[in-house]
Amino acid sequence: MGNSFHLLDWIILIGYFVGTTGFGFYFYSRTRSVEGFTAGNRSIPGWVCGLSIFATFLSSISYLANAGKSFVADWNPFVFSLTVPMATWVAVKYFLPYYRKSKHVSAYAALEDRFGLWARIYASFFYMLTQLARMAVVMYLVALPLQVIFGWNIHLIMAVVGISVTVYSLVGGVVAVIWTDAIQALVLMGGAVVVLVVMLLKMPGGAGHVFEVAANHGKFSLGSFTPDMAEKTFWTLLLFGLAENLRNFGIDQSYIQRYIASKSDKEAKQGLWLAGLLYVPISAVFFFIGTSLFAFFHADTVVDIETRQTAALVAQGMPEADAHRQAADLVVADGIWDSPGLRDLNEVRHVVARQQLLQAGRNESDPGFAVEQEAVARSKGLGDLGDRVFPYFISTYLPPGLTGLLIAAVFAAGMSTISTSLNSSATLTLTDYYKRLVNPNASGKQEMAVLYSATISWGLLGTGLAFLLVQVTESALDMWWMLSGIFSGGMVGLFLLGLISRKTRNPAAMASVLIGLLVILWMSLPKVADMLMNARPDSALHRCGATLQNLCSGGLASHFHALLIPVIGTLVILVVGISLTGLLNLRKKL
Repeated sequence: MGNSFHLLDWIILIGYFVGTTGFGFYFYSRTRSVEGFTAGNRSIPGWVCGLSIFATFLSSISYLANAGKSFVADWNPFVFSLTVPMATWVAVKYFLPYYRKSKHVSAYAALEDRFGLWARIYASFFYMLTQLARMAVVMYLVALPLQVIFGWNIHLIMAVVGISVTVYSLVGGVVAVIWTDAIQALVLMGGAVVVLVVMLLKMPGGAGHVFEVAANHGKFSLGSFTPDMAEKTFWTLLLFGLAENLRNFGIDQSYIQRYIASKSDKEAKQGLWLAGLLYVPISAVFFFIGTSLFAFFHADTVVDIETRQTAALVAQGMPEADAHRQAADLVVADGIWDSPGLRDLNEVRHVVARQQLLQAGRNESDPGFAVEQEAVARSKGLGDLGDRVFPYFISTYLPPGLTGLLIAAVFAAGMSTISTSLNSSATLTLTDYYKRLVNPNASGKQEMAVLYSATISWGLLGTGLAFLLVQVTESALDMWWMLSGIFSGGMVGLFLLGLISRKTRNPAAMASVLIGLLVILWMSLPKVADMLMNARPDSALHRCGATLQNLCSGGLASHFHALLIPVIGTLVILVVGISLTGLLNLRKKL
């Protein structure tokens, strides 16, 4: 495996870190006030804010995990991307003018005006939990390529990333975050295009071969169109995408701060459209990279063999799901992975095994490590390689200089998201908690002290959660979507309830949120249990997962797909809130 950096790679990577840190110090003088730190003095060009929103959206989750998803399966997750322009239209027409007019820095101050303090605290609390989960997953996906390339300790890499982002976010505030995001957006787009061009140039048959293989294996499929809400179908992703993107554009603090930071209403709208329309084609590039990797590494060979063996087992009377699982096991047992044409994928299997053993606490210097790694590697099938294939290609097939560029692009994608989460969470800590609940008459010096200490605290918490999640994650994209669905807690439902039902008051709103949270908790338990069961068998996390699985047994578990958690949570809050409002009003008339 070509896993060494050349001098040019190091120059590019070090130059990137120096540049991003330098941006923080360059803007330090403009962020020494609360208004400068949290809103950029409302003077940033709209196109810069738009690129910043785009970079925040296109995190390492998109950069690595989307490619991994289309490598293993198809373009079903791309349905999420297709909902972004729809949410952008709603945001431009309704959300952006509202927040620009309100002048609030906190996105959730409006909920207090509508329903009271509890609504503001509820929304900001769940928002910060969502950002904490996002930071952790993104840090993992930033660290993964470097672990694949160099074999470094993934926890050490995440610590370095967490510290670096915290420093420039701390020094430069939202101004440095937004301008750095804009530059990082250009870096990560350039990196994606470069790697795709290199891949197609190296691929026998070029792009034509990719389309041929993809057509033969249904790789461009957007998923099943059956109305099965227990599976990840086209409709499941569409509903999830609409709910999630309405949350992003409508009540996500990191987006609202960019609306506010823009120079004018017109520039803010232009920037938002820039972000929304850029995301669809660029995310398509990442899905196409995953599909191209499937053809480049001859993964279709494995799938063809599995398909033939599955058909033979089904012909013998075995259920299709069981036949597919047994066919995958037979491919592993028959030694097909050792064929010369699958050398690269077999190497990735060993990378996955090595990473798994290191995360489980095994010592690489132990004499039995190599034997154990070989045994674990031979148990891995195609579905276990998704998040690791793209980093492997970067480290093995890119020429000197481009490897450094792509690693810098991976850092850019992740650090833009993490820095945004840090700044927005620190802003809410000040506006929704310290100034609102602790010290309403705080001086400017006290407010800045809170912003600085909150930025450091959230950076430490995000890094710490990344250390925890790395023990249990199998697919980073599934992990993030599940956690965001749980932690968002039906915030969109409460916000829409306030907009749609002008007669709804505090009692009905509070009751609807409580019922919505109970439904969300019920729907989340099976997926959380499965996630925890991936931890080490002797760990407390694994034992907790086993306990949750026992609780979910007996037919009480939700039969809806986990991606529908925010969708159903939103609908429950809306339906219950509107119904209770009608009943309460009817009671008053009687």
